[in-house]
Amino acid sequence: MRAVLLAFGLCSACQSEPSVPDVAAPARGDTSHFVLAGASVVDGNRAKQLDVEVRAGRIVAVGVVDAGAARIDVRGKFITAAVIDSHVHLAYLPKAKKLSESGVAGVVDLAAPTSFLQDLEALPLQVVAAGPMITASLGYPTQGWGSDGYGLEVASPTQAERAVADLLAAGARVIKVPVGEAPSLDDSTLLAVVTKAHQGKVKVVAHALGDADAARAASAGVDALAHSPVEALAESTLDAWKGRAVISTLSAFGGPEARNNLSALHARGATVLYGTDFGNTRVAGISGAEIDALAAAGLSGGAILESATSAPAEFFGFDGLGRVAPGARACLLVLQENPLTTPRSLASPVAVYRDGVRL
Repeated sequence: MRAVLLAFGLCSACQSEPSVPDVAAPARGDTSHFVLAGASVVDGNRAKQLDVEVRAGRIVAVGVVDAGAARIDVRGKFITAAVIDSHVHLAYLPKAKKLSESGVAGVVDLAAPTSFLQDLEALPLQVVAAGPMITASLGYPTQGWGSDGYGLEVASPTQAERAVADLLAAGARVIKVPVGEAPSLDDSTLLAVVTKAHQGKVKVVAHALGDADAARAASAGVDALAHSPVEALAESTLDAWKGRAVISTLSAFGGPEARNNLSALHARGATVLYGTDFGNTRVAGISGAEIDALAAAGLSGGAILESATSAPAEFFGFDGLGRVAPGARACLLVLQENPLTTPRSLASPVAVYRDGVRL
């Protein structure tokens, strides 16, 4: 309690001040119905002092709330939606519980054995998963780190279409392809993957680190880059990615060219999505290093928050995540500082709620 009092600028020895309830849980009454009262709600590029009413795991009101529910006093704090990490490998490093407890409400899993798709409902966060990458015979990553089922090899457009259909039937909600890591899918096979995936209403993400690879992925209709490319992108390549998306992963592939590419893609109108390549990186939570790298690439606090909340929620179709709004799931962060001015505060929340339950 002393830490909470000090956070609000109150001394625990000052008996004349009213006590401040712990932000951990409602002080009384129905724990499925409560109000986070007096914090600044940060949504988009504004922070405004508002109450957030939660009932049965959903946000039911944001504003001046006078409900018959327990009130949790969070004056001086900031509330945002919990984070979505758009590039993880949970089969490779199974830390879903730790990620969830640290404030990650959703992830995009971009390579795992097909069997991983059977267990998504048991995980304590929302997962949009690809299953194995669709790759060429003996292609990346089957001869290295992903030799144990992380790649699905195809040798023709017909096989590629069947692979996409099989993955979607198994529960995949996104498809991933490597482009440029020899041996690579030929143009007709790559196009068959993208066409079949789009027919199934799912997006395609490409591991494409070079300029020619990123250009080729765009030409085939790929929707997102799995990483900020590490080779300087030509003007024509940057133009080709306008209106598409790039997942940052600067803490994994964070050289100056990757940072410059992300900045240039953002300036061209590409959607930037916060992603850490967790599994390759090891921070089981919201990555301060990734947030710092996004800031170094020139993104504002509002753009960084968007890249980790509303943008991936919309792009990948997460249910009820990414916004602090009526009807959304009550997956929330309570922060000490304003993330619009101090983006790294996202990495150290004071409290984390998942579907209205304090973790």
